[in-house]
Amino acid sequence: MFDGFDDFEMPTEGARIRVRRSGQGTPLLLLHGYPQTGAMWHKVAERLRDRHTLVVADLRGYGQSAKPATAPDHAPYSKRAMASDMVQVMAALGYDRFLIAAHDRGARVAHRLMLDHPGRVAAAVLLDIAPTREMYADTTDAFAQAYWHWFFLCQAAPFPERMIGGDPRFYWLKKCGSGSAGLSPFTPEALAEYLAAWTPETIHASCEDYRAAATIDLRHDEEDGGARVECPLRVLWGEHGVIERCFDALAEWRKRAVDVSGRSLPGGHYLAEELPDLVAEEIHLFFTEKGSDLLQQEPSLRTPAG
Repeated sequence: MFDGFDDFEMPTEGARIRVRRSGQGTPLLLLHGYPQTGAMWHKVAERLRDRHTLVVADLRGYGQSAKPATAPDHAPYSKRAMASDMVQVMAALGYDRFLIAAHDRGARVAHRLMLDHPGRVAAAVLLDIAPTREMYADTTDAFAQAYWHWFFLCQAAPFPERMIGGDPRFYWLKKCGSGSAGLSPFTPEALAEYLAAWTPETIHASCEDYRAAATIDLRHDEEDGGARVECPLRVLWGEHGVIERCFDALAEWRKRAVDVSGRSLPGGHYLAEELPDLVAEEIHLFFTEKGSDLLQQEPSLRTPAG
């Protein structure tokens, strides 16, 4: 995976972030979901690297990125802290303005990034989520049963950590293999990386991610006073997944963003691995349409940093 990519770590104020970078063209930050790493983008990356300079990051707490100590309010694992990591990484690479494609937890980080740093993102593609605040507010029995992990992982430490730690491989395979496509989206190479990274430290950090989502992240959403994402947003979700069954994704995102388009794709939750050709095409077409002015007005974004 990621042949020809530079692979390195970058320091931020609160962590060290693992980054893989390659390609040419406008900078595109790729963010992963739970319980994965940046490896989830490996199929899409091969299809986009001739069109974009790709920056594939492991979120703090995941993969080879740092797992900083937490705090009683879970602030070190808030989406605000994770978003700040990504802004710092991109700035250090020379990209003050960039595109984002993000899945699952990474898409929640991207949402906070676009609110906290509105001038940084030219356009974004989000995979298979509705906004966190709206998903909690509209919880139904069907959603709670399908997304049971939301309500399990946010329990006080060390309860979920101990339960998962009893058989971490079984948990990972059961959690990620329970969707409509089973484990078929995951190549052996990607699966090996995910399981190798599923350490006690990652398990604890990922629980903190969900504890933050249920507490401080919601407070940050409320403190925004109804602020909406201003850059163009493309929302894609699996027609065989929970978002399709339980939410009106476009209606929910239009509560939180000004310029929203999107559609379902014929897959489940792990779209980038299940339907890489289609996801890459959607990303390319959307950024070609919405990023044309950016390309013309900011030619410095067309080449990699140093």
